[in-house]
Amino acid sequence: MANRYGFELARSPRTIDAYYALREAIFCHEQQLFDGSDIDDVDRAAYPIVALTSDSPLLALPSVVGVVRIYETEPRQWYGGRLGVHADHRRGWRIGKGLIVKAVSTANAWGCDRFLATVQLQNVRFFRRLHWQSLESLDIQGRPHHLMEANLEAYSPCLEPRVAPPGRQILQVS
Repeated sequence: MANRYGFELARSPRTIDAYYALREAIFCHEQQLFDGSDIDDVDRAAYPIVALTSDSPLLALPSVVGVVRIYETEPRQWYGGRLGVHADHRRGWRIGKGLIVKAVSTANAWGCDRFLATVQLQNVRFFRRLHWQSLESLDIQGRPHHLMEANLEAYSPCLEPRVAPPGRQILQVS
């Protein structure tokens, strides 16, 4: 039986903890983009979105297998970031596409006029197929990225009600 995935805002403490754990696994341990933690000040105002699956829906709680965050940088301008999929679930592009659609359609429902993301170079072609255009090349954390913009006409607003973001306590290291 093929896995079925759901895409939703992370709201429960368990799901939010799993969201941050997967981000750390991908961006700190696997890609080594960050040392120790990828949590930053943006996480205080960001909305975490997760891809969920359950190998045995009757016996297990859904597992977080993909992540992305969205946040408003100025009125009506939104960004997506920290898009990642668990290594065991990277067959095809189904989860990544679902996360992107959920992210952009959610912001679109909340009054977005412009949706941007910095995209790692190896993913630019994938984003272009999903109606994004590259605006410029960037170097982030020593890796090539593109600043990209979504064509909002390709993403119908979803029915997601806007609530306050769950926020993340940012620990200051002394």
